Amino acid sequence: MRESSGGGATLAAAVRELLPGTSWSKAKELCAQGRVLVDGEPVTDPARRLTGEERVEVRAGGPAPKREPALTDLIVHLDAEVAVVRKPAGLLTVPFERDDRDTLLSLTRVAIRRIEGKKASPTLRAVQRLDKETSGLVVFARTVHAQRHLQEQLGEHTVLRRYLALAHGAAQDAVYETLLVPDRGDGLRGSWGVFKPARGEPPAEAREAVTRVTVLERLAGATKVACELETGRQHQIRIHLAEAGHPLVGETVYIRDWKGPRIPAPRPMLHAAVLGFTHPRSGKRLRFEEPAPEDFARVEGRLRRKD
Repeated sequence: MRESSGGGATLAAAVRELLPGTSWSKAKELCAQGRVLVDGEPVTDPARRLTGEERVEVRAGGPAPKREPALTDLIVHLDAEVAVVRKPAGLLTVPFERDDRDTLLSLTRVAIRRIEGKKASPTLRAVQRLDKETSGLVVFARTVHAQRHLQEQLGEHTVLRRYLALAHGAAQDAVYETLLVPDRGDGLRGSWGVFKPARGEPPAEAREAVTRVTVLERLAGATKVACELETGRQHQIRIHLAEAGHPLVGETVYIRDWKGPRIPAPRPMLHAAVLGFTHPRSGKRLRFEEPAPEDFARVEGRLRRKD
């Protein structure tokens, strides 16, 4: 265990100070795992601002402390067919490797068990995913019927998925429609024919990706935009904005071609703000909206004050 007074920084920054060489993503992961204690209580929000008077402890190994009762706050909507939840940044949606235990899927199971008062772990089926560093709304299916129904809606592009993003530069209203490939020619995912000229037919692994971008506000050196997905390919928004010359604020991967100053941020500024779909059993159209979290709002506010 290591401890510090935390000197007025964010919780993640205090963790990095306590554990030199720790990356931002690892610091946030430690917070999400409940291994960071403030005055003896686990705090999972890496963006929490410290006053400098608290005692911050990091338990980097061993069993994680018991989680806060606020775990049930993950749940936005719950019924027999679906669970809509709010995903914090820094948390995997589903396990990526076998030993990935602290995921949104596993935490949602615990939250549902607490709400419903059952001992058995509820069945949950993933139908969509958010990147680890992306915050916002996710829906899980609770039955095979619901899973198939939601997957059909995703395939027919009838699920409403609207994101808020902060992008470098003066982004414009646009519709980006490309074929995404796992390797654009330099080891990164990207659009076929953008990084290097397209030759012949698209490769078999190319997948159609469509993103609709709407400008919401001009900020200092950046633009706040809404991004609506017709498809849901891996890193789709990040790639399309970067290829248009407007990588996300906080982007660390798709930013090689950006020549301007990089605006600091604790993560890529992307938040799944609106989720809408047809309920698999009732047929009613459901719509949920989640405001941007503190870290997003703080970066946005900083850029607005400079404007």
